[in-house]
Amino acid sequence: MDATTAPRGRMVKRQAILAAAFGEFAARGYAQTGVDEVAAAAGVAKATVYNHFGDKETLLREAIAASAEAATAKNLAAIERLVDTGGDLRPILEDVGLRLIQCYCDDDSWALRRLLYAELAHLPDLLEIVQVQAAERVQRVLADRLARLALAGHLRLTDPDAAVEHLSALLTGPLEARARWGTRRLPAKEMRQIAAAAIDVFLHAYGT
Repeated sequence: MDATTAPRGRMVKRQAILAAAFGEFAARGYAQTGVDEVAAAAGVAKATVYNHFGDKETLLREAIAASAEAATAKNLAAIERLVDTGGDLRPILEDVGLRLIQCYCDDDSWALRRLLYAELAHLPDLLEIVQVQAAERVQRVLADRLARLALAGHLRLTDPDAAVEHLSALLTGPLEARARWGTRRLPAKEMRQIAAAAIDVFLHAYGT
């Protein structure tokens, strides 16, 4: 047997368990989900779940952390497009804003927020997992990109962190009501309209 086969197989099983756990917790809730259901959904033995994670509470934390990490990667990929091309900044901002809205309205992102809010009362440290591992990383990278654009003379701002807060509020503020907590899928046209309106207000505040 290849020396790398066993570790790779273990990692594949771990990822399958995390994906199954997130799906089951999101669909049923933490209290209503047993390790049996997670094991069945992942296609592994119940003992395998315990061998990897020890207990159900740890499994929930790890599943939420993995989901937050995946969401972060999508958001960072969107922000990577925010670069100085030397032309009009509005189309780039609208494109990035639209992509961030799409990330926010992703089915897994809605499921993550619903699960987090549902379990936060008895497991408050879950918020720190999502806040530190996901939201703050995205905010730092976006603040850095906005600061670079300001240094290049394309934006007028002195506090990039505040600008990120304002931009995030403009982009995501309308979404929960319009999408009804993810139970209504927003049409692409509506997402573009929200992005365009958000960037219009943002540039009125921070444009040169």
